[in-house]
Amino acid sequence: MTKKITTRMVAANGIVAALYFALTIASYPIAFGNINFRISELLVLLCFWRPDFIVGITVGCFMSNIFSTLGPYDMLFGTFATLLSCILVAFSPKLIIGTFFPIAINAFVVAFELYWLAGMEFWPMVGYVAVGEGTIIALSYLLWMLLWRNKSFMLFLAPFRKAEPSW
Repeated sequence: MTKKITTRMVAANGIVAALYFALTIASYPIAFGNINFRISELLVLLCFWRPDFIVGITVGCFMSNIFSTLGPYDMLFGTFATLLSCILVAFSPKLIIGTFFPIAINAFVVAFELYWLAGMEFWPMVGYVAVGEGTIIALSYLLWMLLWRNKSFMLFLAPFRKAEPSW
């Protein structure tokens, strides 16, 4: 991992934040429901190769959550869940291990929000959120494993971690 912040890193994080926001808003009806399929969560696993993307994804999530039906609470709790997920993915020894963090963290944090703010049943909500997040993360895992083998994409991504993610 590099310690020096470059202009390219800042620009890349701006692009990632904008992409996260655009994907979330473009899929608004399915991004904020009980079983939320937030397509933008595809980007979370990029933190495995580029831990600096933690910043871009977190900023994109915060901006997206401004439009959440849970208001400022989702801006706080939802963004925290994404931040924590990204950090844990970035420090995972293998990508497959990193896939479990966003599913578990979002399932419990979002379920707690819905329980606390909307009076919904906690455990069913954990299941619903886990199904939505799990579906997106599984697709994300497959996508990034395929792209990992694409030399042009990896050159473009400029990963900090050189280790193969392994199945």
